[in-house]
Amino acid sequence: MSKTIFEAYNDCKRQLEAAGIEDYVFESKQIIKHITGYTNAQILTKYTQPLTEFQQNNLTAIIKQRLIRYPLQYIFGKWSFYGREFFVGPGVLIPRSDTETLIDVCLEFLKQKNGAEVLDLCAGSGCIGITLKCECQAAEVTLVEKFDEAFGYTVKNAEHNNADVKILKGDVLKTEGADGLYDLIVSNPPYIDEGGMKDLQPEVTFEPASALSGGADGLLFYKHIAAEYKAYLKKGGAMAFEVGINQAEAVADIMKQQGFESITKCADLNGIDRVVFGTLNSL
Repeated sequence: MSKTIFEAYNDCKRQLEAAGIEDYVFESKQIIKHITGYTNAQILTKYTQPLTEFQQNNLTAIIKQRLIRYPLQYIFGKWSFYGREFFVGPGVLIPRSDTETLIDVCLEFLKQKNGAEVLDLCAGSGCIGITLKCECQAAEVTLVEKFDEAFGYTVKNAEHNNADVKILKGDVLKTEGADGLYDLIVSNPPYIDEGGMKDLQPEVTFEPASALSGGADGLLFYKHIAAEYKAYLKKGGAMAFEVGINQAEAVADIMKQQGFESITKCADLNGIDRVVFGTLNSL
């Protein structure tokens, strides 16, 4: 006899918790929503409904993949970011809620600009540049991504979200992709240091190392972008970075050394300094 939705949810929770998955309650809810197609409200009214054979098989397959710590986002093939859906899979970094802080900071700056030119470096899934375009339609947004797999997702996600953006293939460490002057340059670059790369969560090891490794000290991309891409900022333009835990001070110092002013550090919802923002007022 098939399990009911409620029984399946409890079974899923039990297995994920036993596997050491920290957010097992949240993930179990997401899995049940995924296999049934129901909203939270519908699940509450239909929790005694038995799963179909297809739903039960799908649930079994998903749990099996999660037990080897394959990322839930890759299993689903898409994930929500800033209220929009983004396709993800092997070869592209998974959008994280921490990055929404970077969006908030950038949008606050773009409010003061009319028809701003924006450059998103190390674009990956495109979640930053695409979201900025969708939230600020007057902006002209260019996204730069080096790797083929990620580039494909950037294009697919721009189309999926009806974002009229320019997407360029380029290596940020070679200062490629900039083709004009910008009001805002934004990046969530690879920022994990060598030590951190050896101590990643099991799920993160499935994500591309190229999107994670920021060199020996984790600061390679910040140093290069601040030094080389500042030439592509308009006077009064801004640069905004997402940073790793305990990196905000170092990145702020890098920007200060490159002549940036009004440098601010912004915390995410967990109180961790997640964004460093500064303006370039003298060229």
